[in-house]
Amino acid sequence: MAWSIAEVARMSGVTSRTLRHYDAIGLLPPASIGGNGYRYYEQPQLLRLQQILVLRELGLGLPAIADVLDRQTDEVEALRDHHRRLLAERDRLDTLVGTVARTIAELQHRKGSQMPKINRPENLFEGFDPGKHDAEAEQRWPQEWAQSQQFVSSLTPADNQRIQQELTDQLVRMAELMVAGKPVDDAAVQAEVDTHYQGVARFWTPDATAFKALGQSYVDEPQWHGVYEQIAAGLAAYQRDAMAVYADTKLS
Repeated sequence: MAWSIAEVARMSGVTSRTLRHYDAIGLLPPASIGGNGYRYYEQPQLLRLQQILVLRELGLGLPAIADVLDRQTDEVEALRDHHRRLLAERDRLDTLVGTVARTIAELQHRKGSQMPKINRPENLFEGFDPGKHDAEAEQRWPQEWAQSQQFVSSLTPADNQRIQQELTDQLVRMAELMVAGKPVDDAAVQAEVDTHYQGVARFWTPDATAFKALGQSYVDEPQWHGVYEQIAAGLAAYQRDAMAVYADTKLS
């Protein structure tokens, strides 16, 4: 049995445009193309699409997915491997759920003050996978990615804990400025963004475009957005806007 591209798009939730892109890059060619130019897919293509979507959920970029699929020889064993990865991701997400729930409970417990303090700031980041988007970062900013990997490999556990503490302190200070009504171009806010930039620059040196993209990721990426919003509602967007001002005035 064959399904048209429209039928596959409807059943999978993947747009026809994306399916055509997968065909163009050789990731998912259709089983056949009709005389009318329509693409048709059969069961092997549906199974391959399922694997593509699973690997996308696990954070792999399209080149890495193509490499994984091209290397696999046994379809059932490949699915078992994907299943093991999904179970590991489920465990990570369970930890992340506990992290956010613990932060909510702690903030509610200390709600008497205007800006509650976190007892153990390192707990804010338990369960996060900093390397989840490595493939995309390596592709978009290869030089900066290599620079960051070199720095990360030199860190000790104590270094990691200290950096997490510094990040948490910076988040809380930014939240206090936001609650105080400081505009994002205020000198005190920009000083905090400069501190943030210098911290990022220990890993890699973003230009104006990359620093703005990093700020946007704090809004778009659920794991980072959750951290910012648990400190104070609206903090992710406030940080992003302040970073955009910094990029325009200091990095352009």
